[in-house]
Amino acid sequence: MKLALASLIILLVAQFGAAQDTKLYVVTHVDLTPNYIVDGTPLLSKFASDSRKEKGVVRFELLQEPGRKNHFTIVSVWENQAAFDAHLEADHTKQFREKLQPMLGGPLDERLHSNLQ
Repeated sequence: MKLALASLIILLVAQFGAAQDTKLYVVTHVDLTPNYIVDGTPLLSKFASDSRKEKGVVRFELLQEPGRKNHFTIVSVWENQAAFDAHLEADHTKQFREKLQPMLGGPLDERLHSNLQ
């Protein structure tokens, strides 16, 4: 009986571990100075397009606030932390951030999240 119970516990732990969500959810707020909307918007769009091609990306969305055209939010989902770390090290990400820096009205507000369920 104890062996059967131990086997059941091991099976449940293994199933829970396999079902656990290891995805990384990233929300990044981008605030361009208004005079850079024309140059910054295509830069952000290209970055989103390039990022969607990366290994390990589950979803990558670029959103623009309707009332404030210089405010953007990037919502991305990565298979895991390693996939996001590779994204940060990608040449296109480094080049994007370098080009974007002088256009910013404030620092990038990038927040990492995990699913609680």
